[in-house]
Amino acid sequence: ADVQKKIAPWRLSVQEQEPQLMAQQRAVRLGKLTNALVVVASLIDKPTNLGLCRTCEIFGASALVLDSLRHVSDKQFQALSVSSELWLPLLEVKPSELTDFLQLKKREGYCIVGVEQTANSQSLQDYSFPEKTLLLLNEREGIDVNLLQLLDVCVEIPQQGVTRSLNVHVSAALLVWEYTRQHLGSAQEA
Repeated sequence: ADVQKKIAPWRLSVQEQEPQLMAQQRAVRLGKLTNALVVVASLIDKPTNLGLCRTCEIFGASALVLDSLRHVSDKQFQALSVSSELWLPLLEVKPSELTDFLQLKKREGYCIVGVEQTANSQSLQDYSFPEKTLLLLNEREGIDVNLLQLLDVCVEIPQQGVTRSLNVHVSAALLVWEYTRQHLGSAQEA
């Protein structure tokens, strides 16, 4: 018979650990980045969409960037993240600081990828993610034209329905997974 394979190692039993131990574990995690994917959610403020923290941690993103670390104390965020915020490096970059942050990451060699439908966007099924990728997300109106100018590429998810966009956390999950799928072999060899 087939059974579930969800294993909770004793060392990750968050409820039983002291806060200092959790902070130490997180510091260790910060020093052992599993891949070079940075997910920027500074333009997202709904706790339900910030549940993508869980997706980022599960697939080994190196960091999740939020507009404010206050989200971490939100009960709805906590319910959706299922303690993943304890194991994933979180950074705070306010929307007003986003241009400078993106320019810094570009100087550090990151490819800045926007999840957006534009005249020149590439289809997700055809796009090859560079190892050092920064994924910029936005909810509601799409990525502002001023930020679009800073992107190296826009990637869109092929769609067949009439509705023209997916929820941002669903889009993020698809792109994070595709990045991970493309880089699985290189991460296992390292």
